[in-house]
Amino acid sequence: MAYNDKRKNKYRNDKYIKKSGKTSFITWLVIAIAVIYTTFLQSHPGNVKPGTVKPETVKTESVYEIPEYSGETYAVINGNVPFFTADDMTTEAFETYSDFDSLGRCGVAYANACSELMPGKKRGDISHIKPTGWVQRKYPGIVDSDPPYLYNRSHLIAYSLTAENDNERNLITGTRYMNYDGMRPFEEMVVEYIDKTDNHVLYRVTPMFTGDNLLADGVLMEALSVEDGGKGICFCVYCYNVQPGIEINYRTGENRKIK
Repeated sequence: MAYNDKRKNKYRNDKYIKKSGKTSFITWLVIAIAVIYTTFLQSHPGNVKPGTVKPETVKTESVYEIPEYSGETYAVINGNVPFFTADDMTTEAFETYSDFDSLGRCGVAYANACSELMPGKKRGDISHIKPTGWVQRKYPGIVDSDPPYLYNRSHLIAYSLTAENDNERNLITGTRYMNYDGMRPFEEMVVEYIDKTDNHVLYRVTPMFTGDNLLADGVLMEALSVEDGGKGICFCVYCYNVQPGIEINYRTGENRKIK
C-alpha cells in the first residue's frame, strides 16, 4: 500500500482520536441508507454481502456458540454479519483500546479505519513487548516462518490500519497460524478496500479468553464499510489461536510438540 506522510496520531488517555471535520448532508444521507441496509442484514443473518472473503471450507455458526477448532483457520459467526448498530455508523475517524484487565490481558480494540489513520512509515521494532501467555519456542518443520517461532506479537488492529506499532493494549500472544493464516487475509482485504475507495470501515477485534487463562482461545473480528453500507466490506469471523502439530496450555501459554 502507499504510505501517506500527512497521517499523524494524537494520544489522550486510553484513546487515540482523530476527527475528520464536518459531515456533509449527502454523507449523512448515505449513512442513513447504510444504517437501514445494515439493520436489514442483521435481521436476516443468512445474507452475506458482496466483497466478503468466504472460502468454501468456512463453516457458518451462531454467535452464541463458537465451534471447536476442526481444521479451518476461522469460522464465520452470525451469518457473517457484524454486531454494529445504527449508533456506530459514522464517517468520523477514531480508535480505542481497552485497558488491561486484572490479569494484564488485552480487551476490545475498536476503530473506524480510514486513510487518515493509516501509517506514514514502516512498522518499528516491537520485540520489547511481552503479552500475557508469552512462552516462546521454536518448532522447525512445524511452524512456517523463519525462524520458526510459535508465537507472534499479534496486533488486534493491524498496524497497516491504524499505525499502532508497540501499543501494548493492541498486542496479544498469537500463534503464527492465527496471525498469518487467520487474521492477515481479512486485514489485507480492508487495507486494499480503503486504499481503493478512501471510505471508512468500522473494525473491531475482541480477544476471547476462557476463565483466568493468559492465552486467548482466539479473536472475533468484525468489519463493515460505512459509506456503502457493507457492500464493499462486511465480515464477522472467529480466528482460532492454535498451531497444528503443537499442544498449547492456554492457562499459561506453555507449549510442546504433539507426539
